[in-house]
Amino acid sequence: MPIHLLPLLAPAVFLGAAVLLHFRRDLSVRTAAHLSETAAIVALIVAILSVATLISQGSGDSPLLGLAGVGLSARVDVVSTVMVLLVCFIGWVVVRFARTYLDGEARQTDFSIWLLGTLAAVALLVQSGNILQFVGAWVATSLCLHRLLLFYPGRVVAQRAAYKKFVTARIGDAALILATILLIATYGTTQISQMLAAARLGEGGGLAVGGAALLALAAVLKSAQFPTHGWLTEVMEAPTPVSALLHAGVVNGGGFLLIRFADIMLLSPLVLAVLVGIGGFTALFGGMVMLTQPTVKVSLAWSTVSQMGFMILQCGLALFPLALLHIVAHSLYKAHAFLSAGGAVERVAAIRKPGPVAVPDLGAVVRAFGLAIAIYGLVYLASGILIGFGSKSPQAVALGAILIFGVAYLLAQGLADAAPRALTRRMALMSVVATVAYLALQRGSEWLTAGTLPPTPMAGPLEWALTLLALFTFGAVALAQSTLPLWSHHPAVQGLRVHLSNGFYINAIEDRLLKGWSRNTSKSGAKS
Repeated sequence: MPIHLLPLLAPAVFLGAAVLLHFRRDLSVRTAAHLSETAAIVALIVAILSVATLISQGSGDSPLLGLAGVGLSARVDVVSTVMVLLVCFIGWVVVRFARTYLDGEARQTDFSIWLLGTLAAVALLVQSGNILQFVGAWVATSLCLHRLLLFYPGRVVAQRAAYKKFVTARIGDAALILATILLIATYGTTQISQMLAAARLGEGGGLAVGGAALLALAAVLKSAQFPTHGWLTEVMEAPTPVSALLHAGVVNGGGFLLIRFADIMLLSPLVLAVLVGIGGFTALFGGMVMLTQPTVKVSLAWSTVSQMGFMILQCGLALFPLALLHIVAHSLYKAHAFLSAGGAVERVAAIRKPGPVAVPDLGAVVRAFGLAIAIYGLVYLASGILIGFGSKSPQAVALGAILIFGVAYLLAQGLADAAPRALTRRMALMSVVATVAYLALQRGSEWLTAGTLPPTPMAGPLEWALTLLALFTFGAVALAQSTLPLWSHHPAVQGLRVHLSNGFYINAIEDRLLKGWSRNTSKSGAKS
């Protein structure tokens, strides 16, 4: 067997275990759970071996197992290897967690079957060597997830969320299929690597641009972008392992799609500009709504909406290495956050105990933002002198500044009049560490993906305008959030908070459009 076929063993192991559990209903629930975990461990080992394959043999495509461009093949490069390792690791953690979490459930084995099926589809998706395989795995991922969302079929909210997800996903599938037709017609091949190589040379024309637009539409629908984000905020009725599973290449599959076809996406700056607008707005909208949610899991769901928006924004700015880094970091963090949500009440109670918490005034906040930008600039210049500047694109510099706004609030706490001097020093140190860590990860991701992902193109007037707009809007929102304690009791703010807590009623509008309130949702779930 050619060594480049090795990664395909990971989805084969997941799928084999799912099929075995389906036909061996005589196995005890305990045995089925252990079999699922064993399969996840084996798949993780295969993913680790794939890293060794990449290091020893380099990037490349496996032979096609099929005829006339239809069949299975594996693309082995940094992007696919990182993603399959991420999927298998989170998959193993989720399978292990589900074994205990669902202990005693009547349909625990059914859950394991569809959980393994979803992981098989995602693992196949992220290392697809040809676009037809990519489309098949994309659709299979959604269909398997649908069964997990309906694990508790009697819950009305779960039925409504699954139905909205089903409709959104089918539109996205149609967009991806149409994009596939256009790209095959343009490049005369089903191999993704050959399409990307031709696109990198500037080949494509109008059909390729149309394909890029359809790919962008599929990505936006997959990753719960405004205004189709409603299903993601309502899937909390599904078991907690499903919420964690979403971050193993499922809800962030839209970002992976854009990264995988990055060279084709660069053929249309206008499409990228639209992605910046949609992603940036979704990130800001989701982040503000998240602050008003009273429950932990719903707050985490809105946080995911916001983070997916930021991921799409990164892709729109052609910062594909940083988008890949974002997928990995956010997936690991958010999967852990959902699986540990049960202990969040105790942690929140501990955080909210009376103590020396300093509330900064407007002056402290302004000084903190200025100091945060100064720290970012000094660390950036120092890193450039020591290890080279790496990416000098204004998009990457602006993205770093946006992320640094997050540490400005820490500095504001330390600069408050009531803050003890020890708190000031600690917050300043944390800000420097966060800045250094971000720049190190940024340079590392650019170095790791060099030659696999295209470099960020030179910024033209459109890119400069979008970059400055993103910097200004994110800065304004961060400033408003930092000063929230100063004006949170104003009547106008209280009214805005009510509307924000309801997500400006986008879910209700979508339900009405889909007739989700009036139809028999249990029948719709069964039909879909």
